Amino acid sequence: MRGLYVITDASIVDPDLLYQQVSEAVDGGASLVQFRHKTDDQGLYLALAEAVVESSHQHGVPCLINDNAHICQVLGADGAHLGQTDGSLSEARKELGTEAILGRTCHDSRQLMEEAVADGATYCAFGRLFESNTKPSASGLSLNQLGKLVQLCPLPVVAIGGITADNGRQVLDTGVSMLAVSGAVFRTKDIGEAARRLTELF
Repeated sequence: MRGLYVITDASIVDPDLLYQQVSEAVDGGASLVQFRHKTDDQGLYLALAEAVVESSHQHGVPCLINDNAHICQVLGADGAHLGQTDGSLSEARKELGTEAILGRTCHDSRQLMEEAVADGATYCAFGRLFESNTKPSASGLSLNQLGKLVQLCPLPVVAIGGITADNGRQVLDTGVSMLAVSGAVFRTKDIGEAARRLTELF
């Protein structure tokens, strides 16, 4: 696992627009896509998730479903990203099988990382690194702390939280495998160009 990891804009409620945005991001170099959306409208959720999975697969990159291993299985996505309150990682591994990509949010914690590794995670995500509109309340993590966690973690590390083309290089210098971004790609005038600028850092 290496490269740009894009997380869809949760404010988008048009499946066709979301499909197009994902296409542009992948054309710009994104190598992994995560669908993220919060709604009680299950029909809308499924339509949006399906659009992201289809767009990702059409362009040859894996797609993860945020918070929901079951929907991953229903839609034929490649895996799921689970936060600390999104259920058992080990149960998700059993449900989805050995080939599924399973990520775990570990915040700034070595203990959470060790639990994720033991439970069968594919990668560990650490952050937030910088100010982030997507996760404003997430715990802060310094680049120095991140570097130490990277050295301790036996799995690929995904860094997240306020990462942009301007600060991404210093994040990569810690040894992380992937930069996870949302707004820095999907809330720009040119999604493809924004993805390209970040991809060129690798």
